[in-house]
Amino acid sequence: MLLLLNAYRLPAQATFLPAQDTVLKKEQAHTNAFMEGLLQTGPSFFRQILQNRKPLNVQIIYTQIDRRPDNQPIFRPFYFNVDEGAYFYPASTVKLPVAVLALQKLHELSLPGVDKNSTLITEAAYSKQSPSYNDPAAKDGRPTIAQFIKKIFMVSDNNAFNRLYEFIGQQSINDKLHKMGYADAEILHRLQVSMSPDENRHTNPIGLYNESGSVLYTQPMLVNETRYSVRHDSAGIGFFNNGQLVNHAMDFSGRNRLSLQDLTNMLKSVLFPRAVTAKQRFNLTDDDYRFLKQYMSEWPTESSYPPYNADTAAYWPALDKFLLYGAEKGPVPPGIRIFNKIGGAYGFLTDIAYVVDFNRQIEFMLSATIYCNTDGILNDDRYDYETLGMPFMKQLGKMIYEYELNRPRAVKPDLTAFKINYDN
Repeated sequence: MLLLLNAYRLPAQATFLPAQDTVLKKEQAHTNAFMEGLLQTGPSFFRQILQNRKPLNVQIIYTQIDRRPDNQPIFRPFYFNVDEGAYFYPASTVKLPVAVLALQKLHELSLPGVDKNSTLITEAAYSKQSPSYNDPAAKDGRPTIAQFIKKIFMVSDNNAFNRLYEFIGQQSINDKLHKMGYADAEILHRLQVSMSPDENRHTNPIGLYNESGSVLYTQPMLVNETRYSVRHDSAGIGFFNNGQLVNHAMDFSGRNRLSLQDLTNMLKSVLFPRAVTAKQRFNLTDDDYRFLKQYMSEWPTESSYPPYNADTAAYWPALDKFLLYGAEKGPVPPGIRIFNKIGGAYGFLTDIAYVVDFNRQIEFMLSATIYCNTDGILNDDRYDYETLGMPFMKQLGKMIYEYELNRPRAVKPDLTAFKINYDN
């Protein structure tokens, strides 16, 4: 049983300033009356969210899942303030499609001996590139695509993402997503390293090797010559640059972009591949899907390699499970699993999740993003993640979970496909 939440308040004297200044708008924000009403019945905290939905750039997609007698899922989405033209920085949520595309690339290479457990050696051949020859967190010290994907989903490791970005190449990442129908998706840069657009277009030479060190595949440095459409995305009213305050919005037109709807569809295509069109389906094996489901939902405390279970203070069970748990570090209730990917940077906080309670036979999808920067200044290390973002995520997840507990279902779901034998 989930514990009741304390009521949260937005920061005292908060002045809400615009989250972004996107010039090109596709459509007005989409809100269902059901979602509006559901939020209004929530705790007082949500009333403040409702009143400030635009400056907080709150977007929510709640998807109910019912089952046919043959257990096939039926999806019914509900929206709150969802606007694909309202830019939010996706942060680490971009790791979701890149991790999946890395597995897809291995499958499409179709080379003898090449799989997710092959040794991935990364060289350096261009400005600011760095090599990678080992992984101390791996059982045998070898860097592999499997190891990087584990790190991405359990603790949102940035270096792991960067290595997969380099393995696939910037052009291939974007070409693949565009062909799947994600026309507005742009993944243009590595994370947590300062590189120019030109440096991010160049991706490292790589090699795949077997355990005895024999080469299986080599790839030269790739360069993306494609120039994408001009964007006008920005955030805030000012930002710090080299210690100096710049009094205008920060330019995000060259940064990564993924909409909440696209992220939701990507998660759905991984967890329910037969429920999406062939165009939106990743080219994966059954083993790939099983592998992704395991590490999307495995608690860090269940992982021996990487050895997150050796440091439960830094890697607690519900780490990076914002929806339902926020920043909570206590034990998680038995029977609940969350298959998700989070992101947080520049004041933007996002979580894309599929929640299952095996004991009570409920399931739902929930995606949400919120701008946690009430002063409008970026790079000042004064974001409202703890006072605004995490409480919002936790209470939203709990409210939907409790609604699902009481929502009648004609057919109880068979959730066997999501039951996994974890590392420990």
